[in-house]
Amino acid sequence: MRMRIATPLLFATAYGLAATASAQAAEWNMATPYGDASFHTKNTKQFAEDVAEATDGELTITVHSGGSLVSHGEIKPSVRRGTIDAGEVFMSVLSNDDPIFEVDTLPGVAGSYDDAYALWQATKPMITELFADEGLIPLYAVAWPAQGIYTANELTDPAQFEGLRVRAPNINTQRFVDNLGGSPTETEESDIPTAFSTGRVDAMITSSSTGNSMTAWDYVSYYTDANLWLPKNIVFISQRSFDRLDEATQEALMEAAERAEERGWQMSRDDNDASLAALEENGITVSTPNEEVAAALQEAGDKLFQDWLSRADDEAEAALEGYREQQGN
Repeated sequence: MRMRIATPLLFATAYGLAATASAQAAEWNMATPYGDASFHTKNTKQFAEDVAEATDGELTITVHSGGSLVSHGEIKPSVRRGTIDAGEVFMSVLSNDDPIFEVDTLPGVAGSYDDAYALWQATKPMITELFADEGLIPLYAVAWPAQGIYTANELTDPAQFEGLRVRAPNINTQRFVDNLGGSPTETEESDIPTAFSTGRVDAMITSSSTGNSMTAWDYVSYYTDANLWLPKNIVFISQRSFDRLDEATQEALMEAAERAEERGWQMSRDDNDASLAALEENGITVSTPNEEVAAALQEAGDKLFQDWLSRADDEAEAALEGYREQQGN
């Protein structure tokens, strides 16, 4: 039997097939407004690594952090248009689309990680449907630690809120500050130090985590751990980008997303503990609200909830009611 010798044509054909297979590998761009120090970004980058490993490089996701690719407000529209494939946003910035996106920024609705996760599960079907209407798929959501108030001076009297310029990252927090008598100012996380140094803000409502990652001790001295709410980030992708993947890659992507959600919630818990310790180690006094301040926060929160009810449709109200029934509230 004579040995068959590969011809240049056969080599060329084999090379062409390999090149075609390589060309089918998908390369996605993902935008997040949060810096590399944020546990959310660390989790997102780990998610991207998990996807690349699970798919043997058939899908790679480049995470562009700190708003370096597109601004926070443009992330969802960019994914919807197909300019980028994936994005991460603070969920309540989508409140103009539907009040359900701000339900996790209502004081008193979910005051613990367990409650916040149950709220996510109760509202996820509606949120998934709203995303689908725009050609988007939510992958996972992860809560921030509970929100508190950073101030230059100790917060002991509700009158201190009058005219106080407070950094408020979303419309619901802005309404809350209005209810307290303050002056809300919308400022992205990356702009916090400049906002304080230039006098645009005097205080901010945010988590222990953000205070730590943005070295809040450089411009404030007190953190009132008010446990106002546990808001979430949501990570989502383009349906069109997803549909271009083969079935095995799709499954690997969704499995990695499940792991990212589970990991992210634990990272949030751990980061809260570490961040509170870091705030105190760097000279910030951490305390809970006194009775008078707590009452003012409660009153402002009640007004916020009534406002939400006036805007929410029956489906959103039903989702919240289902959550409350499950929690026994």
